[in-house]
Formats: sequence, structure tokens, C-alpha cells
Amino acid sequence: MYLVLIRKFVLKYAILKKHSLLLIFCLFVLTNLFSQDSIPSKKDSLIEKIQIGAYLDAYYGFNSTQNSSHEIPYFVSMNRDNEFSINLAFIDFKYNSDKIRARFAPGFGSYMNSNYANEKNTFKNIVESSVGVKIHPKKEIWLDMGILGSPFTNETAISKDHIMYSRSLSAEYVPYYLCGIKLSLPLTSKLTSYFYLINGWQQIFDWNKSKSFGSQLEYKPDSKNLFNWDTYIGNERSIYTPNYKNRYFTDVYWTHNLNGKWSFSSCAYLGLQEIDSTKTENNVWFQANILARFRFSKKSSLSTRIEYFSDAQGIQMNSINPSYSGFSTLGFAIGYNLQISDKMLYRMEARSFFSEKEYFIEKNNFVNYSYWFLNSFVFYLNN
Repeated sequence: MYLVLIRKFVLKYAILKKHSLLLIFCLFVLTNLFSQDSIPSKKDSLIEKIQIGAYLDAYYGFNSTQNSSHEIPYFVSMNRDNEFSINLAFIDFKYNSDKIRARFAPGFGSYMNSNYANEKNTFKNIVESSVGVKIHPKKEIWLDMGILGSPFTNETAISKDHIMYSRSLSAEYVPYYLCGIKLSLPLTSKLTSYFYLINGWQQIFDWNKSKSFGSQLEYKPDSKNLFNWDTYIGNERSIYTPNYKNRYFTDVYWTHNLNGKWSFSSCAYLGLQEIDSTKTENNVWFQANILARFRFSKKSSLSTRIEYFSDAQGIQMNSINPSYSGFSTLGFAIGYNLQISDKMLYRMEARSFFSEKEYFIEKNNFVNYSYWFLNSFVFYLNN
């Protein structure tokens, strides 16, 4: 009825004003814009394909380090000492259709400041930004390009998804993000492979122009278990590491029933860095950890972690004590988790580290131990 009235009005006005071509064009646009055929169905609606999420991780940390910079050595996550801070906050924009997907997540916080310190300009504030296309009409084979989440280790920057609030040293010293192309290739209903061609080891800006290769094999034998194997091969020579050559890295991890009464996760990895004029077998770093969580109820749980990290040659982590190179430590953690609502989580945690050498600092004195206490509120929406 409304379309009939619009047509009559436009045609009459066109005759009176002698602007027939212009107004007939307007008639065409209006009738097509408001016709039933042009109104998308609920299934095809753009709104149905777009999802907006949010994430905010606020915390207070107290470390025995107590230095004037308020920064906890060796960590990029939750690394501010004796001050209230934001670890990570981001808005998450996602688009998903049958053949195309995209994600853009700009981020802020102390994690971003520390972990993206070597990136340039606006790249310092991108958690993820990618676009993907489905390259097979029937199978879930996707090709994604951009700044991607890293597959390495059993922990990411998103604390709510993991057994403990804080990140283990294993996660702190592998890439949190990658920049390049990712091919997702399902092999069976339980086995999926991923292949990466990337700029380098956690690099958005390519420091040496040679590309690196990564792979991931994910196996889900049932709804309660996940086994994962990752590899990385790449040339790590840069202005920061001019004597570095090829890096080889592999990790394996397992997670069990993250939503059940008992949950477990464990990760082990080994890395080797080739360096000019040295024996490659001396430039190895490795780590192992195990985490467990027991739920008292749907809202309340207790978590714990044991970890060991060793980097004798300082490939990934150098001692802040000038008397030593490299770093190694044994760490323990225990935490309490309270699900306040379906969108908010409160967590408190105590951590301790012990080493044979004085790798840590306490009130301007080097010591072989460190203590760390954390409290956090995490809010999340569609994430």
C-alpha cells in the first residue's frame, strides 16, 4: 500500500516538475530499497553475522621486588607492583558468515604496554585483527590473514579461560600473537591441523624480511580431553639479536575437562636457538608445568600450579642480576576463584619462586626467591 502511494506521488511530481529522469531513478531506488525482496531475512541479516564482545581484566598485584618502577621483572602479564591497574581490556568485533569471517580487537592495559613494546605506532594496540575465507564448499577449511592468536602453550592472554589467573613462565616466553597466514585443515572429526606462514617469533613488523613456519595439531578424543602439539622454525636475526640464526621450537600440552569438578592442564616445551660462532646444543631452553583445579560448586573453586623454567644461556630470559646470565626457577601458585555472575569472575592468587642463584631482587638486594600476591576482577561479554 505504501509503495503504491510512493509511486503515484513520484510520478505525479515528475510530470509537474519535468524532472522525469531524476525522479524515476529515485522511484527505482525507493521501491527496491523498501520492497520485500530487498529486506534481508533473519538468517541473512547483517546483524545476525556481527558479534560485539568486551573484556576487562582489572587487578592489584604486590610483589616482594618492591622497586621504584612498580614493574615486576620477567613478566609481561599482570606485571605492575603495588598499584591498581588494568592488565588487558579490549572490544571484540567479529563477523561470521558461511564463507567469510573477520575479527578486530583493539586492546589496552599493562599487558599491551609490555608485550607489544617492540611494535610500531598503532600496532601496539591490536590484540587480534584478521580476515578469513572458507576455501572449500563443504569442509571447514579456512585461510585467515592478519594478526592472529598464537597456538603455543596451554595459556593465552585471556585469563578467564584458564585454570590459574596469572600466566606461567611458559606462556610469557612464547608468542602471544603471530602475524601472517593461517590455514585451518580438519583431518578427521577429532583431529585438526593448522599451518602458519608468519613474519617471525611474535612479530608484527618483520625485522629481517625472512618468513617463519609454524604448525599445530589438535586432537580431541572426547568432550573432556584435548591434546595439542605445536612447532616453530624461523630465522631470528634482527637489530635486537644480530648474532641469532635459526630457531627451532616445539611444545605439547594437554587439558582435561575444564568445566568439570576436577580440571587439569599440563605443558612441556623445548627450544633451540642457533647463534653465530657457538655450539647450537648449548643454546637450549625448556619448561614444564602442571595445573589442577577443584570446584567446590558451580561458582567456587581452588586452583594450583607447579612449574619449572630453565634458560641457562639467556635466549629468552636474561637475569636482572649482572653477576649471572640466563635464568632458571621453580615456581608454585595457589588461587581461589569465585564466579560472581555469568559475566564477572573474581580471583585471588599467591605465587612463589625459588632459584639456586640470586635472580630476583628485594628492596635493592638480589635474592634467590620471590613472592607475589594478586587480586583481580574480570568482566567479559560475548567472549
